[in-house]
Amino acid sequence: MRCPKKSLPPRRGFTLAEVLVASVVMLIVVLGTLAIYMRSHRIAVDQQRIADLQHDVRTAMFFISRDIRSAGVGLVPEISGYFLEGYDGFSPGNEAADSIKVMGNFDEPLALRIRQYQGGVGGGAATAFLYDWELENAPYECPDFYENRVILIVSTTCPGCYAFRFIPRNAMHGCGQGAEHFNMQPGRSDLNPPGGLIDTGCGEECWDDAIVTFGQVKQYWLDTTGTPGDYPTIPSLDAEHGYLGIPYTLYLSTIDAQGEVVHYAIAQNIENIQFQYNGDFNNDGVLDGFVDWDNSWTIQPNDDDATRQSKWEIISAINQVRVWVLGRTEERMTGVSGSPPSNIYLYRRPPLANSPGATEDDMRRRVLLDSTITIRNLVLNLYNLGTR
Repeated sequence: MRCPKKSLPPRRGFTLAEVLVASVVMLIVVLGTLAIYMRSHRIAVDQQRIADLQHDVRTAMFFISRDIRSAGVGLVPEISGYFLEGYDGFSPGNEAADSIKVMGNFDEPLALRIRQYQGGVGGGAATAFLYDWELENAPYECPDFYENRVILIVSTTCPGCYAFRFIPRNAMHGCGQGAEHFNMQPGRSDLNPPGGLIDTGCGEECWDDAIVTFGQVKQYWLDTTGTPGDYPTIPSLDAEHGYLGIPYTLYLSTIDAQGEVVHYAIAQNIENIQFQYNGDFNNDGVLDGFVDWDNSWTIQPNDDDATRQSKWEIISAINQVRVWVLGRTEERMTGVSGSPPSNIYLYRRPPLANSPGATEDDMRRRVLLDSTITIRNLVLNLYNLGTR
């Protein structure tokens, strides 16, 4: 007897409608996932840009505040009017960024006394004979430490007499063995110190008993254009001396050990820097409040004695400097949605000090730091003489 065959259930495939519906659902899922990924990527890019910008702004503020705070360190109080020099509206453009120049014995404390000074009239070559054991008592290796260095000579007998000079190789003699002296070439300082103190042209007799120290000059300025010709007072703006030619780069310009100007790019994407100054300008014992630098305060090399003295009194009265550092992202923000309120300046340049703000949003995020710095060494002769 034959067993009947079992019938199999009919085989069914997907209908065209089902395939289309599944494809649409899958496409929606894929597009949704892609949209979430793209959104997350934009947010990550924006966050990285903001993080980089915060780092640049904080770096700029750190270096600027550190050197302003130490302006005049190791220098005699008699030249306190030359510790710093401002410039209002130094950089061209809508930002009108400021600049500041400070001077101090920042790195190596030094105080050598000149017994007799020969030559050097008008800034020419000269020889300085030191008091006995000046080099022997100094804590530095002689002669290597002193040679190929820029020095600042401060007169103790003629008020207002200062000179930047250069000690070349094989020019330091004696080194604790007697007859200690050094030879100097004419002043080599392409970056003028505050007040133009390359050489004040004093007579040879003013340098007897003068103090020899290292007076370093540092200038902070913002390149808003990337064009060297826009900054005629800054020398050596080329790649060999560290200039990048990239707009919105903050530079520290200083003099290296060979007397040449070098430029250090401290931070990029800095949109504006502003400075204001607070001091007892009317000598009533009370700080008068922060004001912008008046460019007429700047001591010029050709000022007469009365003009130089009046400017010196104003500058030496400065006790505090207020600093604004404003940075912006290099690119427009990719994750922006909606329109930000116009009064928060989140996507536009805000007004700072006497620098006007922008009138339209550009969709670039800003980071702003504001700090008030007290010049702690304004009236200190901290290192050279050990007195206050």
